[in-house]
Amino acid sequence: MAKEIMTEEFNSFINQDKPVLVDFWAPWCGPCRMLAPVVEEVSTQYSDSVAVGKVDVDKNPDLAKQFRVMSIPMLILFKDGKVVETKVGYQPKNALEDMIKKAL
Repeated sequence: MAKEIMTEEFNSFINQDKPVLVDFWAPWCGPCRMLAPVVEEVSTQYSDSVAVGKVDVDKNPDLAKQFRVMSIPMLILFKDGKVVETKVGYQPKNALEDMIKKAL
């Protein structure tokens, strides 16, 4: 299950021994709500090899600003704490899987 991440814990969350997929979203965003079950499914399926987190941009505006989140949903894949890939907008499950497989 994807973990809700707040600003204070963000750096420690993305600096794990495995790739980290972060979903920047907001509750009022229709495409974000469409993407949520896909993110949860990927989170469960790849729980051994990838950490998955969610950042509510309304609750964490500093993170949204830091990563230049202009449109949501925005998915950022981190490896060793660094951005590896970014996707904006609704993505099908296979697109998330492709991101993850490239980072493994």
